[in-house]
This record gives sequence, structure tokens and C-alpha cells, in this order.
Amino acid sequence: MKFPAQKRSDFFKLPSKLKLMLVNLGLSITPIFVYMPVKAAEQIYVVFGPLQFSLPIASLEVYAKEGKIDGKLAPYAKHVEPQQMEQLREVLLTPIDVTPVAIAQFLYSPQGEDILNRLGQIIQTKAGQPGFYAMRAALIKAAAYPEGLTLLNVLREFPTYGIKINSDRGFAEIEALSRQIRQTEMAIAAVNQESRKEASIQREVEYPSQIKPSFSILPDLRQPGGVGYTKEILTLTDFGRGRSFPVDFYLPQVNGTKLPLIVISHGLGSDRMTFAYLAQHLASYGFAVAVLEHPGSNAQQLQALTKGLASEVTPPTEFIDRPLDVKFLLDELTRSFGRQLNLTEVGVLGQSFGGYTTFALAGAGINFELLPADCAALNNSLNLSLLLQCRSLELPQIQYQLADSRIKAAIAINPIGSSIFGQSQMANIAIPLMIVSGSHDTIAPALPEQIKPFTWLTTPDKYLVLLNKGTHFSTLGQSDSAVELPPEVLGPDPTISQNYMKALSVAFFETYLVGELSYRRYLSADYGQFISEDPMPLSLVESLTGEQIIKK
Repeated sequence: MKFPAQKRSDFFKLPSKLKLMLVNLGLSITPIFVYMPVKAAEQIYVVFGPLQFSLPIASLEVYAKEGKIDGKLAPYAKHVEPQQMEQLREVLLTPIDVTPVAIAQFLYSPQGEDILNRLGQIIQTKAGQPGFYAMRAALIKAAAYPEGLTLLNVLREFPTYGIKINSDRGFAEIEALSRQIRQTEMAIAAVNQESRKEASIQREVEYPSQIKPSFSILPDLRQPGGVGYTKEILTLTDFGRGRSFPVDFYLPQVNGTKLPLIVISHGLGSDRMTFAYLAQHLASYGFAVAVLEHPGSNAQQLQALTKGLASEVTPPTEFIDRPLDVKFLLDELTRSFGRQLNLTEVGVLGQSFGGYTTFALAGAGINFELLPADCAALNNSLNLSLLLQCRSLELPQIQYQLADSRIKAAIAINPIGSSIFGQSQMANIAIPLMIVSGSHDTIAPALPEQIKPFTWLTTPDKYLVLLNKGTHFSTLGQSDSAVELPPEVLGPDPTISQNYMKALSVAFFETYLVGELSYRRYLSADYGQFISEDPMPLSLVESLTGEQIIKK
């Protein structure tokens, strides 16, 4: 499934006049639209208080196909530049490669219905009724077009005579988005500024030139280590939970000492291959690495949804099963490899939903007191990760024992947890922790999901790594079974971000698992600047406050 997310996100970079026009036309939010055998929409109606304006969809179709602006479209077109009109044309015609079955399965899932409920308040029927069912019908039918699902085809298939746009709600959404963008920009600027400040102090005070080793003559942690290793595929079955899952187990060929172990947890809709590159790199430095696959939230689960074999993106029970998978894995490795591995001091690394898994294992508990209030305002939030976090409210509200005392150091990449944990539970994490964020992450936005949670941490050994221009998927490696993503969604050259993760993970786990304090030198803003590359420059900070990220 390919989603050209860059085309959608480009809307928010458009000039204000074009954004105003798109809102008026009901095009500012990509519609998520059940078959109803009625006449397709012919008009778009926009209501401003007592005034109502309309535009024939046929005018948009003529413009999209032929580039001609007729008399009905001209009053709108005169307010924007020709280049901006061409952008509108591109938005109308850009196809999304998705089948009717796949889009239908998603829209009938709880997450899809949450999105439809929200958009239905903006895009309505001519009678002013929420557009929930009409949007679902239009999307499914539009996906059957030979050229693919396009916004123009969705407008054609909207199953009422007219499409009514709730302009007040639309403008409120735009204002909320603009506010979030401003706040995020300020927070990112604060991180970058603090990183430069810390780097300067480290160069001039902590490591003055006469005593500090130059990074250029130190070992390059981006390059493979010199340790050989074997790879074995394990299949573990937890009969108590009726759950079986595969594990890629990398075992370095080192004698005479118990090896440090790192567990890697993938994100939602992903699999264990997406971090194979990092597992191999860590193994070459003498770390045993276990990369497990969570069966209820992996690529296979997403494929089952699109084929009609599953009813949801992931069940709420995954919030419990994922950490328990890791705990069961450690128990099994203790039985089978206890003589070869140090299983009392283990590292864990996870991305996205795997970042949640990492936080839970590190000591953060599900915050059932905070969740109801945050999830009640879900329709007013632009944080897409809350669609997943709020599913945890369907769990029995008891005290789950998800933390594991064997976990002694953790890295969370693009993690989610702002509401499911909140400040009080993030403060319970007492082990060394590194959080990695992408400034252009639209799934788990940097400010609410990584930057603010970093300021909540009380552990003295904490690091925030910011990938400027990094997306939610920038650190992922290739996989044949995971959902295929276009380059725009992956962000700039993934080799850059993968090299960052290689170097920083080696330094972090050498410092906090092995106790090799010489690697602490690499965990610095100074080193972050040394390895930073365009077009995805890196910033690293060890200290940041809530006041800094909201400073005007």
C-alpha cells in the first residue's frame, strides 16, 4: 500500500490564500469516505453565517483535466497565483495506490471510524448531516477507478447531490494546525539552540583542546565492529497467552565472558527486518541481539486487515502483550542461553509502538487516570498517535506489571506515550534513556510525543536526539513484508539516519550496559555536531526544560 503523504502534507505549506480556497472547497483535509446507489454530488456548498456559496464539481473536473478555469471557478481562482492553482490541480489528480477492499477494511476499523467521525463534522451532506457514511462510500468507490483513488474521484462519488462544508469547523482545524506548527517550530528551535550551547561548553570547558581526543582519530562507530556473529531464527510459544512469535537472534563469537544482550521491538505494521541493519551492527561490536516480532501489531496483521481477515489495525491487548513478549523472551533466553548471556543487565530499543514497549519495560505504567480526559478531546487533537493510545481505554483498568527489572538501559525511537503514560509515569523511569525524534514526524509528532516527555524525565542519564527533517520512518531499514513506503514518507537519505542510530546505539549501550565509560564521550552534543549531515542534521541534548520549549 503506498500513501503519497508528501502531497497531503504540502497543503500546510501552501500560501494562506490557497489554503483559504481549499477550505472553502472542502479540499483542505483528504476525505476518508459504503455503497449507496444514489446520484453523485454535483455541487460544493460553503456556508458563512447567513451566506451560502456554491461551486459545481464539474468546474473542478474541467480544470483538473484540461487546465481551464470556467466562470464558476474564476471567482476563486482570481484570489491565488497561477502556480498555486497548478498545485490545486495536482492535489485533485494525485492517485493513491490502494484497493477498495483495503480502504474499506481500514474505514470499518475503530481507527478508521475515529477519523471519519472527525472529518464528518467538516464535510457534510447537503442537508447538514455529518458526512461519516457518505465519505466512506465515496472513498471505497473512488478506489475502484482505473487511475486509482484521487480527490477528484472522491468528489465524483460523494453519494448526495451536494457536499456542504462546515467552514467554522474547517477554519478551527486550520487554526489548530497552525498553532501546533508554531509551537513545534519553537520547540525544535529550542532543542537546536540548546544542542549548540552544550556542544560549545563541551569543546571549551569539559574537553579543552589540549586534552580532548579528536573525534576524527577516535574509532568511527558508524563503521562495523570487528566481531563475527551467527544468526539463528527462534520460534517462541507462550502457551499461557496462546501466543507464538519468531525472533532473529544474533550471537557474537566471543569466548570467556557473558555477552550483553539488546532486545529490539519494531513499530506498528512493521516487522523484525526493519532493524536488521542495526542488529547486525550491534552484533559486530559484541552485543547479542534479539529482534522479536509482535504478532498482533506487525506487518502480517496489517496485511490481514487489508485482505478482510482482521477487523482492526491492532487489538488493544497489544499494549499488554508487547511488553509481555519481551519478558517471555528474556525468560526463554535465560533457560537456553543463560551461560552465554548476561541476562540481569539487558538493553532494549524500540521504534514507534516499540517505543511505547520500551517505556513500559523501563518503568512507565499505563495512566488510566489521565487517558479519559485526553481521549475525550480526541476530535480536537492533531496528534494521530492518540488514535492508537486511546484504544487502551478498552482494556480492563487494573495495575499491569509490565516493567522488567532486568532492563537497565533503553532507546526509544519516535515513541508514543504522551497520554497513555503522561508526566507522572514517565517520571518513574529511573534507568538511562535516549529518546530519538524526527522534526517532520506526522504520526507521533515531535513536540507532544518526544520533546515534552523528555522534559518529564527524572533519570539523570537522559538524551534527546533530534533528526531535523526526519520523519516517523527515517530510521527504518528495508523489509519485503512491511508496508511499502514512498521516498517522501521516508524523508531524506535513510543512510544518514541509520548511521546516526548505529553510532549512538553502540555508544549508549557500551556506556550503560558494558560500563565502558570511554564511550560516554560520544554521547554528547559535540559528537552530534561531528557526525551531523545535511539534509538531515542531528542535534543532541542532555538537558531541556518545559520553559525552554515554550519560550516566545
